[in-house]
Amino acid sequence: MRLNGFIEGQNLTVIPDGFDVSFDQLDERATAVVKAAPDAIVGGPEPPLRALQRATSIIPLIGMTEDMVAAGLVASLARPGGNTTGLSLLSPELNGKRQDILMEAVPGIRRMAALADANLTTLSLIQPLQDAARAREVELSIFPVTRLDDIALTIDRAKAAGAQALNFLASALFFPVGRIVIEHTTAARLPAIHHWPEAADAGGMLGYGPRFSQVWRQRARITAKVLRGAKPADLPVEQPTNFELVINLQAAKAIGHEVPAGLVLRADKVIE
Repeated sequence: MRLNGFIEGQNLTVIPDGFDVSFDQLDERATAVVKAAPDAIVGGPEPPLRALQRATSIIPLIGMTEDMVAAGLVASLARPGGNTTGLSLLSPELNGKRQDILMEAVPGIRRMAALADANLTTLSLIQPLQDAARAREVELSIFPVTRLDDIALTIDRAKAAGAQALNFLASALFFPVGRIVIEHTTAARLPAIHHWPEAADAGGMLGYGPRFSQVWRQRARITAKVLRGAKPADLPVEQPTNFELVINLQAAKAIGHEVPAGLVLRADKVIE
């Protein structure tokens, strides 16, 4: 926000109020935030943003979700309508791209697993991934995860089921990547790809997508426009513009895996 001319304590007051609560408490939390009567609310991912939409149709909402249009949070990217705008992360398309990268990183793979947020992932998102995998003679199994505490157990279940690699489908549930995720993936000796490049910086083997810092800067610019008087209905929903492939060869070595040289050469960043 500083880069956009807003400095906390001078011309900006921030009311911190995270939504780290269970789903059945989201409406109560959203109502409390709305009662504070801020000039704008920065919210997301999808469940908290839905709760905020139920709580107010007046206060501008600047969201960030996997697919704002498909989720029905806005009418269209160009003209979102209502009081909501923000960022749509292109996650359905990027999940497929990450799957392709993972299959390239593990030549000859026949069975792979996708860990999916059970609260958000629908059949319409999963079916194209399974169809694409089947076309390359790869069996894709979906392992739903409901809570952060279940991720480690789900990794173990995927390994026991014969998975040779893991694709963490885009969700706030899987980021920031905790040590337990990386440690369990390493212990299972499974190549894995994550939906933020920062995950590979933190010790994951592969990360592909926009940088988390980049999309936060984008959302800050949108928020600044709203605070200066722009109406969300007239502000197009933005999408990421830069995508980065990070390969962590240290992580690959730790599980005894060799990433093909051709893929390494295409990486935007290689950690050796």
